[in-house]
Amino acid sequence: MTDDSAADFARETFTRRGTTHEILRSGSGPAVIVIAEIPGTTPRVLDFARKVRDLGCTVIIPVLFGRVGHDPNPDSAGLLGAAGAMARAGVTMCVSREFTLLATGRTSPVVPWLRDLAAAEHQRCGGPGVGAVGMCLTGGFALAMATDERVLAPVLAQPALPLGVTPWQQRAIDTSPEDLAVVAARCAAGLKVLGLRFRGDRLVPAARFAHLKRVLGDGFVAIELDAEDANPAGVMPPHSTLTEHLVDEPGTPTREALDQVLDLFRTRLLDPDPA
Repeated sequence: MTDDSAADFARETFTRRGTTHEILRSGSGPAVIVIAEIPGTTPRVLDFARKVRDLGCTVIIPVLFGRVGHDPNPDSAGLLGAAGAMARAGVTMCVSREFTLLATGRTSPVVPWLRDLAAAEHQRCGGPGVGAVGMCLTGGFALAMATDERVLAPVLAQPALPLGVTPWQQRAIDTSPEDLAVVAARCAAGLKVLGLRFRGDRLVPAARFAHLKRVLGDGFVAIELDAEDANPAGVMPPHSTLTEHLVDEPGTPTREALDQVLDLFRTRLLDPDPA
């Protein structure tokens, strides 16, 4: 894959709480916020966003780090190129006060800004509510955003924070107990939270999904894929369920997982059940 110009996305800025980030926008219909994984808004993240757009939604990508449309691992770069791009984005997150990488029981400081973005997009785009997708180190952001009742379709794609060094960190997710309790109450009232991971992915321990299941009950739907289901062309070990390691062919487990995500947006945002 080569770099993607993202020419079909409008570029804007969004400012709240004294913080400004660029956002990409495309499509029409209810809003879905797609928060990119490290190393940033890659061609594969853009392709996922286009699938959401083509469903009938407005897709909004906040640019929190990385270069828009840059392919971190073209054929000529390989593993070293991908690792370098990830390291550069990781340094940005480490030094930024907007992200919490190691602490447990804390919601990252960028989340209130993301909630403000979701609220503004709901007002702008209409519909019953907003969807949110977090990926890898931003995976838990979609969960913490769901304290806002406008967020009707949160998706946690391989949520990797906090980094699982200790057993407690392996169970925890980067959402405060207070925020998690609010989401649990919403799940008891009918909210569905989707979580995706590859089995054996050390960045997303099985204990984390087990903990979410205990806290959120039937409101948490875990989609767990076998490592052999991953796209073998992926440079890194199986991790990125909706992008790098997606096998985008009907009938494959990763495509079925993608279809479950799109179906959540369809049923919650485009054709909600009046009940």
